[in-house]
Amino acid sequence: QVQLVESGGGLVQAGGSLRLSCAASGLAFSRAAMGWFRQAPGKEREFVAAISWLGSNKDFADAVKGRFAISRDNAKSTVYLQMNSLKPEDTAVYYCNGETGLSYSEVRRRKFSSWGQGTQVTVSS
Repeated sequence: QVQLVESGGGLVQAGGSLRLSCAASGLAFSRAAMGWFRQAPGKEREFVAAISWLGSNKDFADAVKGRFAISRDNAKSTVYLQMNSLKPEDTAVYYCNGETGLSYSEVRRRKFSSWGQGTQVTVSS
């Protein structure tokens, strides 16, 4: 059973920064592509960013390119999302997910069956 625990969300003013963390267990983390997703009120969950097993390859949604960075620490089974130049439209609950053996390029289209509780990010204007 994969368990995902997201943290680091909060309230920030537009232009500010936040760093999210996601601790994963129940999967072979060092061989799992990982990703971040978000869901705004009244909207479907959407892809944000993905990272390959060793962190050498990354994929970003157009809406966050140049502002967000994704990284991972395989020794800690943790993936991070550094969010800079935040905008009110970034307000959402942020979730992480991943799968052992998945390619980083497949993360954005993967239909994951279970999710963690997410962490709320609110950006005020």
